[in-house]
Amino acid sequence: MSEESSAAAYWKANLRIIAICLVIWAVVSFGFGLLLRPLLSGIPIGGTDLGFWFAQQGSILVFIALIFFYAWYMNRLDRKHGVDEV
Repeated sequence: MSEESSAAAYWKANLRIIAICLVIWAVVSFGFGLLLRPLLSGIPIGGTDLGFWFAQQGSILVFIALIFFYAWYMNRLDRKHGVDEV
């Protein structure tokens, strides 16, 4: 694979994983915390309803998990394309 096509493939994979992470984050924080809160209000978790939990703690925990996933995935992608740190 040429260097230019490898760089384009790397950038495409990078943008794809960023878009996926942003969609997950938006669905969890905005969708579950605000839009779907009435539907989730009947499900108890930790002494409160699931909609409130997502709005207060769940979206933060998912965001932290996404940070770790993104770092792991980008390290793997860097190694695959030969741009990893030695």
